[in-house]
Amino acid sequence: MPTLHWLTRDDDLKAAGKAEYRLLTEDEKYSYGDTDNDNIIIQGDNLEALKALLPFYAGQVKCVYIDPPYNTGAAFEHYDDNMEHTMWLSMMYPRLELLRELLAEDGAFFIQLDDREIHYAKVIVDEIFGRSNFISGITWHKKRGKDNSSRYFSITHDNILCYAKNSPMFYVNRIELDDGTKKAYKNPDNDPRGQYRLLGLWSRQQGGSEYEFMMKNRKFFAKRLWLVNLDTMKRLEEENRIVVRGDKLYRKLFLTENQGSIPETIWTGLSNNANAKDELKKLFGKDDLFDTPKPEHLISRIIEISTQPDDLILDSFLGSGTTAAVAHKMGRRYIGIEMGKQAKTHCVKRLKKVIDGEQGGISKSINWQGGGGFRFYTLGDPIFNEDGQIRDTIKFDQLAAHIWFYETKTPFGKSKAKSKTTRSPFLGVYNNTAYALLYNGILHDNSINGGNILTSKTLAVIYKNIGKVKYDKLVIYGEASRLGSVRIKEAGIVFKQIPYDVRTR
Repeated sequence: MPTLHWLTRDDDLKAAGKAEYRLLTEDEKYSYGDTDNDNIIIQGDNLEALKALLPFYAGQVKCVYIDPPYNTGAAFEHYDDNMEHTMWLSMMYPRLELLRELLAEDGAFFIQLDDREIHYAKVIVDEIFGRSNFISGITWHKKRGKDNSSRYFSITHDNILCYAKNSPMFYVNRIELDDGTKKAYKNPDNDPRGQYRLLGLWSRQQGGSEYEFMMKNRKFFAKRLWLVNLDTMKRLEEENRIVVRGDKLYRKLFLTENQGSIPETIWTGLSNNANAKDELKKLFGKDDLFDTPKPEHLISRIIEISTQPDDLILDSFLGSGTTAAVAHKMGRRYIGIEMGKQAKTHCVKRLKKVIDGEQGGISKSINWQGGGGFRFYTLGDPIFNEDGQIRDTIKFDQLAAHIWFYETKTPFGKSKAKSKTTRSPFLGVYNNTAYALLYNGILHDNSINGGNILTSKTLAVIYKNIGKVKYDKLVIYGEASRLGSVRIKEAGIVFKQIPYDVRTR
């Protein structure tokens, strides 16, 4: 498969792995509403924020949508979009790698760009996601009018690339029928089942079922290719779904049976950038707007075709907070990441209005009445200091999440076998291996010998917490072990010493 090369490519391919694990620290001053959910806004560099999310959300995100800087060469007020091409690729590649790790196996990834970088993005996303997981390119009509001052063409569209994490598992939801399509459904014979449209039953190409057909009223149709087999044709007649017009047969498709339309690849009528600015003016006033906001109706289409209620949405270039606002209104969980001050001045302010029931964007069309809440986080210290030692401020749950993720590649807390015991050293079982952590006085004894070292006493506590859960091997992390090598081997224990056996990246 072709790959894209740029000056710093070799280093950029290692950047995601080298990124430090930082703590997510809640700033309750900016959290709002009912915060007992997975709705999160993070202020900070999105590479570090994505790395911090891995131990908790790897493989859990159903839809990723990003609208990164377009590299237009223009200076925007809220972020610097004037990157040299190599710098843009250097910024994007490691973030795309982490986004893929966070995506669920049946999840979808959408990236929106204009013509300057979309083709380069296609090559690197092909490399990261695999060309076989490319679903489609989408064209969105983004401008209200024509730009007659343009030298060559009036550019009125943006590009959106859609990828699946695993294309055989990805399913595109149908969208609601538009008013024009609904008008095609009639009920000229007052069928009690309601309005319907007629679909031809004859096959227009090879691949149908060939047979002759005699209706109950003795009307005969010579042998030909039909779209349905003979049994289905007879059933349709029994259900009074067949309409005869000359020498052709049609079936009734009732409006109540139509599950919606397959989305097309050219999106018009979903509002535009000017509409998006109008939305923001109502929220923030005329003097504090983004230059290229996206309208809520565009984001709602992406969420509608790729997710179900309560699915998790992620936008790591959150901007003015549109994706989080729309996800909140549509009953999805969300994680939004924004680096600049607009995380507080725009995203938080906007979501507070959403929770309080604001009626802009898609609110009226979905009967949004407000409610819910979110938590606001900033990036704290790295888990490890400059010498590779675990910082004294790191709590048990934070280190446990880090160890669990690197041992299992799954987010902490998702194991069905995870112990429900409060402050238990037993973390859970994954692939027939049990994991335990002795750290930070987890056994209610702050002395080193009492809680952080593997002894007969601490091992007995671990066994008690594991209970009847079955496993083949037991991995225990601790500061030291006082058990002999023979006993450890006989018990099927693999001991790993903190901090030396804890991988820092």
